[in-house]
Amino acid sequence: MSHAPEHERLAPPDEAVEVGEGVFAFVQPDGSWWINNTGFVVARTGVISVDSCSTVARTRAYLSAIAGVTSAPVRTLVNTHHHGDHTFGNFCFDGATIVGREGIREALSANGLPTSLPGVWTDVDWGDIELAPPFLTFEDRIKVYADDLECRVAYAGSPAHTTNDSVVWIPEQRILFSGDLLFNGGTPFLLQGSVSGALQALEGICELGATTIVPGHGPVCGPEVIDRTEAYLRFLQGVAGPARAAGLTPLEAARDTDLGEFADLLDSERIVGNLHRAYEDLRAAKTGSPLGGPIDAAGALTDMVTYNGGRRLTCYA
Repeated sequence: MSHAPEHERLAPPDEAVEVGEGVFAFVQPDGSWWINNTGFVVARTGVISVDSCSTVARTRAYLSAIAGVTSAPVRTLVNTHHHGDHTFGNFCFDGATIVGREGIREALSANGLPTSLPGVWTDVDWGDIELAPPFLTFEDRIKVYADDLECRVAYAGSPAHTTNDSVVWIPEQRILFSGDLLFNGGTPFLLQGSVSGALQALEGICELGATTIVPGHGPVCGPEVIDRTEAYLRFLQGVAGPARAAGLTPLEAARDTDLGEFADLLDSERIVGNLHRAYEDLRAAKTGSPLGGPIDAAGALTDMVTYNGGRRLTCYA
């Protein structure tokens, strides 16, 4: 076990890891709050990047890792969804075309900068962030090319982690950049999406037949992470139905729940936010409302802090 100080142990890596021919993953340990993965595909004339990072320092480290592989500029930056750990560093990609699904622009603007949620996470040096939303958007899917290598950017098909999730699928090499539809070693988080919708999205991911998956957080892995994620989502639904029927609040239900096989996942307090969303899924199913509707996110985050013993949620970004 490492005895280095936490901020050093979780510092961004110096290099990216090649996971396929010309395809690299920039994996940031330990994948907890605001510490995401990115990746890039190298071509002769330019680079395709999948997401940016949460802080200016982490994004600069990522850009340095790209420069360590190729002198070609980043010409295309794909955002898998609007959350700041995948988008706050967008403005550092000078000259790149920023691509994302419809809804990311509006959601990024509505969420604003991390300072808009004081008291939720431990202190982070974000840097002088400027919001830079996608300016090329799509509804369902598009293709981008690294020379002749086809990269398919596709909407998840339903609200899941958020209402605007996309994956980047490289069929020739069977490599999938899943965004936050998949966490490897971390608790999935559905507060701004849908538990039911995430299960639908996982069906689509399974059909791709990926052999290498770069998750939104955690180590590069294989398709086994899909089954693990599905099991957690089914577990959530199994808690939410009886708890809601019994009149328990999401916080009360979370406190009464034994996490069992999922207790080892990072950021276990996310169960509270996830139950807020699972309750909303049940309401939507009863009323015929669309999945992914707005809920009191600030209230849910406050409940997560309460579940955490009143301590702010730990963030090493």
